Amino acid sequence: MARVEVLPLADRSPGRREADAAMSLAERLPRIVLEARRVSASVAHGIHGRRRAGTGESFWQFRPFTSGEAMARIDWRRSARDDRLYVREREWEAAQSVWLWMDRSASMGFTSTLASASKIERALVIGLALGDALVEGGERIGLMGAMPPRASRRIVELLAEAIVADTQGLKADLPPPQALPPLNEAILISDFLVEPARLRNVVETIAARGARGHCVMIIDPVEETFPFRGQAELENPEDGTHLRIGDATTWGEDYRRRIARHRDEVTAALASRGWTLSLHHTDQPASGVVLRLLNLIATSRGAAALQPLAPGR
Repeated sequence: MARVEVLPLADRSPGRREADAAMSLAERLPRIVLEARRVSASVAHGIHGRRRAGTGESFWQFRPFTSGEAMARIDWRRSARDDRLYVREREWEAAQSVWLWMDRSASMGFTSTLASASKIERALVIGLALGDALVEGGERIGLMGAMPPRASRRIVELLAEAIVADTQGLKADLPPPQALPPLNEAILISDFLVEPARLRNVVETIAARGARGHCVMIIDPVEETFPFRGQAELENPEDGTHLRIGDATTWGEDYRRRIARHRDEVTAALASRGWTLSLHHTDQPASGVVLRLLNLIATSRGAAALQPLAPGR
């Protein structure tokens, strides 16, 4: 039978819990950084350089005009051939950036003896490894709400420093609702134990200008299977409340149905904007989901490049 440990969250003076959590995370980050670099290196063979739009003289492609852009960017000659407006892009003119967000709220501290790591540690390893691999592939990486996009070989260290400094992020179970620029990409890593309607609203805001996105749901095996028997009591790590559920076997059947329904609702919330959802269990290696995300990003970039191409370009 699995045994569960929830990281303690004692009631303390305002700001103390966040400060202690940040200190604890800072102590663990060197090991997390090393693991992230190891994971990044293990998937490096799957990374390929790719041509991107940006500043330069060479013509790159026509793409549809996006609401909110300057009218001066419209190519009126090309637009006259069709019933829509087009923008002429040049190489490196609209450098694409990838924005990361890793959930560090209290529920991410959950870990069981079936897991290889806590959910928060695994989320950080995945996020940092992605940042390292994507920079090697020519991308710029930012941290939502904490760090603007950068293309530095020290991206792992820069992300780690930004995470430690962002104490406000310890309270947030969803990323800041900011609209990202067109062609940018968001990667959200969380257990997504939130109301699907809240998640849908945040995704709608992030994608309002055309940004694409991918989400990784971090799952401890116990959270999915609930392999308990006998009398049980649950604790909510967010607010410290307790719930006596009686017979765990009977209650677990309803729990598993509710978990499946919640996952379906999360999937639907993301699908409304064409975002993807990847599941990652903390008893599995991080490299698998990192490679999957890299492939998803490459695929979405390819689709985005092909779709706007105008006939007769």
